[in-house]
Amino acid sequence: MSTAVYVHFPWCLQKCPYCDFASASIRRPDVPHQTYADAVLRELAWHRAEGSLGQLRSVFFGGGTPSLWAADELGRVLSGILAAFDGHAPDLEITVECNPSSLDVEKAQALAAVGVNRLSVGVQALDEGRLRYLGRLHDAQGALRALRSAQQAVGRVSGDLMFGTPGQPPEAFLAEVSRLLDLGLSHLSIYALTIEPIFVFGALSGIGPIVDAKDLHYALTFSAVEALLARHGFEHYEVSNYAKPGESSRHNQHYWLGGDYLGLGCAAVGCRTSRPGHARRVRNQPNPKGYLEAESLSALQAEAEDLNGQDLVREALLLGLRTEAGVDLAFTAERAGVDPLHGRERALERQLARGNLERHDQHLRVPKARWLHMDSITTDLF
Repeated sequence: MSTAVYVHFPWCLQKCPYCDFASASIRRPDVPHQTYADAVLRELAWHRAEGSLGQLRSVFFGGGTPSLWAADELGRVLSGILAAFDGHAPDLEITVECNPSSLDVEKAQALAAVGVNRLSVGVQALDEGRLRYLGRLHDAQGALRALRSAQQAVGRVSGDLMFGTPGQPPEAFLAEVSRLLDLGLSHLSIYALTIEPIFVFGALSGIGPIVDAKDLHYALTFSAVEALLARHGFEHYEVSNYAKPGESSRHNQHYWLGGDYLGLGCAAVGCRTSRPGHARRVRNQPNPKGYLEAESLSALQAEAEDLNGQDLVREALLLGLRTEAGVDLAFTAERAGVDPLHGRERALERQLARGNLERHDQHLRVPKARWLHMDSITTDLF
């Protein structure tokens, strides 16, 4: 079985008020470029010492803001990852997430020079007022410049946009999507603003100023974006992701469809199967200082959970049904060691009768027309 690798870079220049990812603010001069690379490579060596890592499917540098990391140090980590695996997928995808405030032509070309072949740019908005509301450090022109810089350096570029901020009508958001289409991007990730209770926006929502617009405009915006992108030749291959044919994120598809993944770096999460029906999910130390000072693999791992066959089935349904491809029942049965539909026959029959599910041979999927009802459908199957 092939394995994807996720490398977490835990620092940002500024923490966004809506963000629930593990990250901490840092000044540019204080980024520990070499020290962090050394720590990630040390962790990788510990994993390699436990046994073969197999075939490498993809590498994804996320964060945080990995575009803050010096390209030569990121490249050193990437070289170590490539050397640690027995083989690589012929279409190996290597992605770095970037913020426009830390991506220019020079940086994009430096990343390409060390082997990165895909850049994902966190635009989030192209309206100046919304960018300020979201706490972003760039302006609209800065975002567009970053995307053009990425396109000059690598062949595959994705842009992220967020909808659902208070007072934003669907037509205003569609205009922002159209501006990205004008650049000729081949992949877009489009998702709704989510208010997380433990972060700044969540705290404010409890006293009144923040209005979660998801319930007001989500369905209308979701449908309008899907129609617009379909007219421009994009496939809606996952609830929040759109791509031109052949341009979907291979790393994310591997994860959504139930593949193993190795997490490296502070706060990284990994999940790997040892045999059918047995997997172990591990989360690393979320504190950068704790991660950097760890002297063994067990010391840097903050949490570990053993997953059985039913756990793996639930994850396969939860993630796979969000995709156009749906759940590969045969693959899931092989990985989980159990029949994924056993005990779910009545719920399956009910959802099939309602048109909320479709089954084609060994694939189970939610029709796109029902994607807005995804939560209730998957809850019924659990």
